[in-house]
Amino acid sequence: MTWNITGHDWAAQLLAEHVAHQNQRHAYLFAGPPGVGKRSLALRFAQALNCLQPPEPGQPCGTCRACAQIERQQHPDLFVIQAEQEGGTLKVEQIRTLQHSLSLAPYEARYKIALLLRFHEANASASNALLKTLEEAPSKVILLLTADTPESLLPTIVSRCEVIRLRPMAVDGLAAALQRSEMLPADQARRLAHLAGGRLGIARRLLADPADMDRRRQWVDDALRLIREPRRERFAYAEKIARDRETFRQVLFTWVSFWRDILLCTAGAETPLVNLDRDKELRELAQWITLADARARVSAVENSLEQQEANVNPRVLAEVLLLDWPRIQ
Repeated sequence: MTWNITGHDWAAQLLAEHVAHQNQRHAYLFAGPPGVGKRSLALRFAQALNCLQPPEPGQPCGTCRACAQIERQQHPDLFVIQAEQEGGTLKVEQIRTLQHSLSLAPYEARYKIALLLRFHEANASASNALLKTLEEAPSKVILLLTADTPESLLPTIVSRCEVIRLRPMAVDGLAAALQRSEMLPADQARRLAHLAGGRLGIARRLLADPADMDRRRQWVDDALRLIREPRRERFAYAEKIARDRETFRQVLFTWVSFWRDILLCTAGAETPLVNLDRDKELRELAQWITLADARARVSAVENSLEQQEANVNPRVLAEVLLLDWPRIQ
């Protein structure tokens, strides 16, 4: 078996060489936007490290007991640590429990592997607790962290990790991959690749749950409507979307793509839009918005995402964000 990682061949080759030459680091940080493939790459690396029957150095077989258990995240020497829900908080108690487990010898594998998912969600105490393990990592232990960006973590943590930065695929490349792997018609694969922003994980999530696609369309419709609504309607909508933290987070991700599309239209860029099914409406709207205002709106939504992760009151965030949107009759 090859690593079977779509769009990140260079990273798979680098990590395979680390395993083949037995010069793997004690800690790695896989950084990139949600759905780009950080967890999948980390699991393949874990398989390569602990495969029982590697067909060649650095390559996992994918079929032995160790590879199968790691794929299911059920191996006794694999510890998966994350916040209880996406957008939640990874707590110091979880790190302390992990540290105790890592202090013991591997149960059956060559290496104990700690996979700390979405570590940008760790609170300050958890980050400081992990720092001690990074500084004095036990032998036969490898730490694999994932985060949206290295800048969202303590610099002292980043400096002790080998950083692997993953970026979205070219949209055309993802569309071709979806046609091959999911047997999609070309036009459907193209729309899905644009909506996913070149991220295979997001594309598969949307494909697996059509309701996600419907919700996303609704949030774009809501944004187009709210630009024409008065304050009263915007306040009411802010109250509604702020009730559920994860829903609000997904709305913000959708609105980032909405305002980036308007920014592209305003700038006259030839880059295809993410929301292809709203092309006509977005281009008409862009005629009424200045380039500076479109940039400011993109920045404001991205800033709201960061503030939400810092546990700022979601209703206040939503109200401030929507009140600053221009109103177009």
